[in-house]
Amino acid sequence: MPLEAYYGLPQEVAFCARCVMSNQRPASSIEFKHTKTHKHRTLHLDDEGVCDACRHAETKQAIDWAAREEELLQLLDKHRSRDGSYDCIVPGSGGKDSVYQAHVLKYKYGMNPLTVTWPPILYTEIGRRNFDNWLNVGGFDNLTYHQNGRVMKLLTRLAIENLLHPFQTFILGQKNMGPKLAMKLGIPLVFYGENEAEYGNPIADNSTSLRDKSFWTAQNVDEMSLAGVSIRELRERYDVRMSDLLTYLPATPEDCAKCDVEVRYLGYYLKWTPQECYYYASEHCGFEANPMRTEGTYSKYNSLDDKIDGLHYYTTYVKFGLGRATYDAAQEIRNQHLTREEGVALVRKFDGEFPARHFQEVMDYIEMKPERFHELCDKARSPHLWRREGNEWKLRTPIWEYETACA
Repeated sequence: MPLEAYYGLPQEVAFCARCVMSNQRPASSIEFKHTKTHKHRTLHLDDEGVCDACRHAETKQAIDWAAREEELLQLLDKHRSRDGSYDCIVPGSGGKDSVYQAHVLKYKYGMNPLTVTWPPILYTEIGRRNFDNWLNVGGFDNLTYHQNGRVMKLLTRLAIENLLHPFQTFILGQKNMGPKLAMKLGIPLVFYGENEAEYGNPIADNSTSLRDKSFWTAQNVDEMSLAGVSIRELRERYDVRMSDLLTYLPATPEDCAKCDVEVRYLGYYLKWTPQECYYYASEHCGFEANPMRTEGTYSKYNSLDDKIDGLHYYTTYVKFGLGRATYDAAQEIRNQHLTREEGVALVRKFDGEFPARHFQEVMDYIEMKPERFHELCDKARSPHLWRREGNEWKLRTPIWEYETACA
């Protein structure tokens, strides 16, 4: 009898023939509840066993990037302010990608960006230093939204309790704040970095007008969900005001219909290579890599801002068998900075490493006992992915054993 697969994941584990990503990777940003019947899109492998993200990387090689830059110039000329007022918004917290975006738009293309920040849940020292360097060395104006700390803490804890998703509240705030501020301030463009197709998600439309598209997901606001809890329950059971929750939600369809804001991906116009973004950010804005290897992976310059980052990647390892080293290695293989064999070796060595460095501080912040977090992790492990040997959990199909079985 087949072993049970949670979250609607494919029963049979398979890995991409080019990178180290498996078909267990969620290919959408919907919520994942601890249920055995919930369905969602997962990463697609084609007839040759190649994933969507690798196919997207393949198509990038054939793109006429000079022509794409010309498209960018036409877009910028259309919206560039004549009086020096802000003409685009760049959301970010001072990571390599947002630093690169803002600097290129301002100093290469002559735009007047306003940087906006939904701050990390718990800034790391190096993350805060990179944020300050972004603004002070790079030279940018910035609006930072300071969330209601009590509500942010509550929602973060509930997201872990209900979804084992420590990052959900940060992702929602970061995604929704830029377009909503652009609407309020009358700024016509919002620029994000790489398209979601870089990671295997469905390709996001590069020319999204908020007038034509709302990200509202329910007919009634009370039916919408945050941290695995309905808005109605948050208000009634947890005594949270609607005014404290609106910032996490997208703009309403009514507001979108009245605005003229476009959301674009800079990675559509300029060839996006994370390692090159790091070198650029270091040279122009004093961006620093971690002095030590990041827990769970081999790299030192990705996702450095938040002390909860490591916990987020650890929970993806628990739920989907895919940790931080898998995500890093898959992207670097696509960018031809690693061979697949090197990627497999790095995944074997580092994936699933427990993020001990900031763990207790995060638990103290959300007021959760460490034992409770480990209990939630055990509950979230899908039987088709994991087996228990004594006190240890082991993947049933790690990539290095899959490779041997398929040889």
